Amino acid sequence: MKNPIISEIVNSTKQGIVSTVMLSFAGILISIPVLAYDMLEPPMPKGYATEAQLKIALLTGQVKLIDAKNVPVPDSVREIKGLEYGKVGQRSLHLDLYLPRTDKPVPGLIFIHGGAWKSGNRADMKYYAVKYAARGYATATISYRLTNEAPFPAAVHDTKCAVRWMRANAKKYNINPDKIGVSGNSAGGHLSMMAGYSSDVAKLEGVGGHPGISSRVQVVVNYYGPADLTTPFARKQKVLHDFLSGKQYDDEPEIYAFASPITHLTRDDPPTLILHGTIDSTVPIAQADKLAKKLNQLNIPMVYEKFPGWPHTMDLAEPVNDRCCYLMDRFLDKYLPLPK
Repeated sequence: MKNPIISEIVNSTKQGIVSTVMLSFAGILISIPVLAYDMLEPPMPKGYATEAQLKIALLTGQVKLIDAKNVPVPDSVREIKGLEYGKVGQRSLHLDLYLPRTDKPVPGLIFIHGGAWKSGNRADMKYYAVKYAARGYATATISYRLTNEAPFPAAVHDTKCAVRWMRANAKKYNINPDKIGVSGNSAGGHLSMMAGYSSDVAKLEGVGGHPGISSRVQVVVNYYGPADLTTPFARKQKVLHDFLSGKQYDDEPEIYAFASPITHLTRDDPPTLILHGTIDSTVPIAQADKLAKKLNQLNIPMVYEKFPGWPHTMDLAEPVNDRCCYLMDRFLDKYLPLPK
């Protein structure tokens, strides 16, 4: 008997949602829906020797960027903007929520923007929030207090408050309170790791609201965030001095360690996805290497993907973004799965 002849009709490879495989077997056509990214793994995009070479490729159109500014919300997703998730004194903290139109409780994902802890806003992560809400997750993008308003640990307090808010409001928004993850880029990656690895550290909970609700998360996704702020390279960075109230490492090494996600890692911490470029001059890849080594030592499940020849904010490039999202899809399917 001949092997089945497989032809595929891909409806949406970018979203990674659905493909249809037509199987011809013994003269009978069978239609089988499958996840597109399982069939069409994006290749590792060819990188560059230097950031200068990448800039030339961008200027000449060899590399295209994603459109992270103009993000339409599909009909399958409900957008709720400006919800208050916490309050510190008179300061309100807000998030934007994106909900799939479904009757089943779904996992939640909180996206945290970067910007060296001193800039950026929650709209920066709308691209990811909409993408994963369309896939079936309840997603949120959060604003948190930046360095010029309140230094460490304020941003960590706010991130963990957002997790507590999502869990406290799970029933209202049809979210599974036992399945909440965090994802962030750069400084947002740092905050994601801090939320993921410090659920047992009372000093990092803050007073933003929802006391008594757990801030524990079930997965961490870290796009090129710093894990160890005590390294010789990190301790020289002015943005880090500002984040830590102007304190220098030689004067107060303890606060640098306390603000480092790697310090708080224990064996019961959540599975972690690490995505990092090898020519990142802002957060050197040695940070990701060190984190991966520690996760392995503690037997914490993890996926670590290095992107040879790609710099900081690499996921703005279309080919890198495609592969990052593919890896994130696979990771979430395993550790934060959608309901059947």
